Amino acid sequence: MKILLLTQVLPYPPDSGPKVKTLNVIKYLARRHQLTLVSFVRGDQSKDVEALRKYCRAVHTVPIERKPLLDGLALLRSLVSGQPWMMERDDRKDMRAKVREVAAGQQFDIVQADQLNMAQFAEDVPGARRVVDTHNALWLLYKRLAETMSGPKRWLLERDWRLLKDYEARLCAEFDAVVAVSEEDKAALVEAGAPAEKITVIPISVDSDQLAPVHPVPLANHILHIGTMYWPPNVDGILWFIKEVYPLIRSRRPDVIFDVVGARPPEEVRALGGPGTGVNVTGYVEDTEPYMRQAGVMVVPLRAGGGMRVKILNSMSQAMPIVSTTIGCEGIEVINGCHLFVADSPQEFAKATLQLLEDRALAHQMGQNGRQLVLSRYDYRSACTVYEDVYRMAGAR
Repeated sequence: MKILLLTQVLPYPPDSGPKVKTLNVIKYLARRHQLTLVSFVRGDQSKDVEALRKYCRAVHTVPIERKPLLDGLALLRSLVSGQPWMMERDDRKDMRAKVREVAAGQQFDIVQADQLNMAQFAEDVPGARRVVDTHNALWLLYKRLAETMSGPKRWLLERDWRLLKDYEARLCAEFDAVVAVSEEDKAALVEAGAPAEKITVIPISVDSDQLAPVHPVPLANHILHIGTMYWPPNVDGILWFIKEVYPLIRSRRPDVIFDVVGARPPEEVRALGGPGTGVNVTGYVEDTEPYMRQAGVMVVPLRAGGGMRVKILNSMSQAMPIVSTTIGCEGIEVINGCHLFVADSPQEFAKATLQLLEDRALAHQMGQNGRQLVLSRYDYRSACTVYEDVYRMAGAR
């Protein structure tokens, strides 16, 4: 089949959760279908575009820039239109024009919107069956995030999650098929009013061949978090961990170091690092393996979010011992105490982290259990086969 894929971020390099998810879908689809990609890009990504041509028959890009002024104008449009602010923010004339241009050049069997933001452009592809591949139930993610905020940010998020709840339900009803990444997300979409019969669960998957086990140095005493630090749930989780959990750990292990690895950390996170704090805020790094080799445990202290955390799948594939909150590992079929530790209070989170730092045999076994789970359930070569059922459900010929 001829498939037109619309993405909100260029899915290369695979250095964030959304990119990892989408790149592995592309790897699978490219082996069976003719794939054309249309994506927003930030700055010069010509080298990344070339890397994707290995999988796609054609790659088309549309530059996008986000500025506070543009976000403010999008909010004004949202107040007038009643549409969610996020959808107004990403509704760009240049993208609509590019999608129409590409669709005019050939007939597509499927147009697949990757993330809810891109679904609004699928209507510009005549004759194609429409599929939306959700990375989260966005209304639920925003609702949870609002509960961690205060002031104007909370007001904006409260308003947007209510609008998103209606928007997602309406869009799911209008599209021919919907992909959710977890049963929890499917339930949230159905709660919003989406038709359950249109929703298929396909978990986020990884390429286990590219994520071999990491061998830590002897007596590894670092704690590690990897994640894009401009994503608000990550920021909230890191601030909670440093302020509420980390002092409990340092009181027992004053030698421990917490490495916060990820692009664009805000000043409120940077300010908590530095000499004497035991916190090392790195910003973006191209190669995370040196940090993983120093780490005795990976932490995922999320208190808000939705979908699935690629950072957990990546870390399990690399046989890393992990401590996560319940929300952090939501959607992944893990068993607490087998594949990772699950802890939600500061005291429980600190206790689990210390246990893995101090019991190397337990940490090793937990890492091995996690990798076996990824190999059996979350490798893209098996997980993505369900897309063929989705296309049949959508009515593609």
